[in-house]
Amino acid sequence: MVSLGCTMEVSKIKQHMVKPKGVVIALLAQYGVMPLTAFGLAKAFQLDDLKAVVVLICGCCPGGSLSNILALFLQGDMNLSILMTACSTLLALGMMPLLIYLYCQGFANLHNVVPYVDIIIALVMLLIPSGVGILINYYRPQYAKLITKIGLIIMGISVVVVISLTSIGIGGSILTVLSPPLMVIAAVMPFIGYAFGYIISSLFKLNQPERRTVAVETGCQNIQLCITILKIGFPPAVMGPLFLFPTVYASFQLMEALVLIVLLRCYQRFTQKEKDIYQPATTEDTLKEPDSTRTEL
Repeated sequence: MVSLGCTMEVSKIKQHMVKPKGVVIALLAQYGVMPLTAFGLAKAFQLDDLKAVVVLICGCCPGGSLSNILALFLQGDMNLSILMTACSTLLALGMMPLLIYLYCQGFANLHNVVPYVDIIIALVMLLIPSGVGILINYYRPQYAKLITKIGLIIMGISVVVVISLTSIGIGGSILTVLSPPLMVIAAVMPFIGYAFGYIISSLFKLNQPERRTVAVETGCQNIQLCITILKIGFPPAVMGPLFLFPTVYASFQLMEALVLIVLLRCYQRFTQKEKDIYQPATTEDTLKEPDSTRTEL
């Protein structure tokens, strides 16, 4: 988070705060699209009550820090990304109880499952390191790129280690204990979030980096909060293997984001080659004579 903060600029943060168009659109997409998507998928697949609640809780969570990392690799607006994650996490203190009440009515034990302490801790762990990075970039910009590179290297190693350990620990059991409808929902939900986030931001005419940022912020959920809510709200004997659903969702949202990153890089390389091929010569290049011609003259 410190390294991500080093990519932020105070002037652009002020610009987003003075004109919060992008932040408002992203928040509407986060708390509008994802809960409704989870509700629609639960109804479409006719899930039983307990499975439906697990899916709905996942859809009601705010964005997590993973979205900030993915926004960086998607060449999004990092100022908007971290500001939006901070705002969605702060709003989660009020929005999560409201959304869980609206979408999960009939479950009496869910009235006090929102982990307020965990939400505040997530907010602190986002704002303080990012603030340190912003200060470094503002007062010591010569160190910002180095810190960003070190942070990304550490992040890459950590992701590989976590994915490897998770695959070894529960990879086999996930396929055997989770039903096919839950696997499909875990795969479809992030994709719908990414797609609708991009479409909504396009309708409001945000620029390309902002569109990619809103898309990834909409599709990425804070899985740690989701797992915490499930642990608080339900005993393990009742929940059983459904505790694994947030982990499966996190895997799919990461894999789909990696596909988007690869597609973006391929598109940029292809369009750059086309520009290099079809770019017309400038007037200066046209008038400039080769050295050999000048020598002969």
